[in-house]
Amino acid sequence: MKRPYFRKAGERGVSSFGWLHSKHSFSFGHYSDPEHMGFSVLRVINDDVVAPKAGFDTHGHRDMEIISYVLEGAMEHRDNMGNQGVIRAGDIQRISAGTGITHSECNHSEKNVLKFLQIWIEPRVPGIEPSYDQKTIVQKDSMTPVITPDGLGDSMEINQDVSVYRVLLNEGEGLTLNTYERSGYLHIIDGAGKLSGVNVSSGDGVGSMNEDLKLETMNQPLSALWFDLPAIC
Repeated sequence: MKRPYFRKAGERGVSSFGWLHSKHSFSFGHYSDPEHMGFSVLRVINDDVVAPKAGFDTHGHRDMEIISYVLEGAMEHRDNMGNQGVIRAGDIQRISAGTGITHSECNHSEKNVLKFLQIWIEPRVPGIEPSYDQKTIVQKDSMTPVITPDGLGDSMEINQDVSVYRVLLNEGEGLTLNTYERSGYLHIIDGAGKLSGVNVSSGDGVGSMNEDLKLETMNQPLSALWFDLPAIC
């Protein structure tokens, strides 16, 4: 695999079913591309737009860590563990599917679209007892942990050696992302900037390993997710 790994927004796979429009950073469902099967243990990033009153009927998962980050609107969730509720814009949900779960995800609104990122991460230990969590996590600085291996602070725990950070930068701000002896993947949610001199904008993804990456904004705010991942062998 080449380093760094670039995934431009306009080159992602696309699925459209009327009620759902989805852009796939990595192979998923009917979209298959052997050059884009994931990065380290990060397996799926789907950028989903769901029509009002529509959604995913009850379906199953096993042995996968599933993260949903609601960007706009509200998502209604129900599962066979007895969890049900609404995840609103800015909130994050984590499901450890383990030995198996069934759930449904629907647009809670009758008028407005639902936009969210669906993220799958391969588990560290298979066959664990399924679990569920959702939180509103307050942004404390430019890079705030929302998922960590041990659930430190306000973050949610995940069954993998992975930390996920929500990045929010105002115009003129920047930060350094370190992947020393690790790998990392940056997914741009909104805005535009430069990552180590390369232009990045909404929907772009960049993966790298064992280096420092400098992220800077370009005349506008920028929001992103940064995945701190195990090193790629």
